[in-house]
Amino acid sequence: MGPVDLYSVNGAVLESIGHFATTGIGLETYQALSALERAGVHFGVTLVVAMVVLGLLQSFGPQTVTKCRRSPVISICIGAPSLLVIGAVVSTGYLIIGTSLGTFFGIVLVAIGITVVPVLTIAGFVAIGQSIAARFGRDQLWIGVVVGSLLSGLVGLSVLATVVAVLFAGSLGTGSAIRVMRGAGGSTHPSERTVPPANKI
Repeated sequence: MGPVDLYSVNGAVLESIGHFATTGIGLETYQALSALERAGVHFGVTLVVAMVVLGLLQSFGPQTVTKCRRSPVISICIGAPSLLVIGAVVSTGYLIIGTSLGTFFGIVLVAIGITVVPVLTIAGFVAIGQSIAARFGRDQLWIGVVVGSLLSGLVGLSVLATVVAVLFAGSLGTGSAIRVMRGAGGSTHPSERTVPPANKI
């Protein structure tokens, strides 16, 4: 067996793995679940991922949640177009998986999209949950994780509500994460104001 044949075998394997990763757990499987099963999956996944991410990223995670809570309008304005761009990149990666170029690059793009976007969306849910808990005098991050997970499970009862909530929380979390990575000052400063900006009449 020559090197060319070996490469073609590996390419076929990578292509089959890519198609399985992107279509094995697809929309049909999700829609086949009952409303209570979807709610349970949403709650469990949100709770576990939030605990793992906030536990591993002890600086970046809480800062992202803080950005979400203190300046949500700015975060959504940044996150909505960014989420659209990420979605376009992931869709492009999915479309080129079947080609010779996409055997490698397409899988990478899709893998990044299906790992980064859900994590940032869950960060948005945690921020919303903590804001709700703060209304009742319990402004702790771990309570925000629990309430955000319950909220994620609740919207899982309806597919339409899930789409709306995921888009909102995803835009919120993505925008806040971008602001934290860029080091944009503001949300951690006591004098920050979303509208009008600080130091401006």
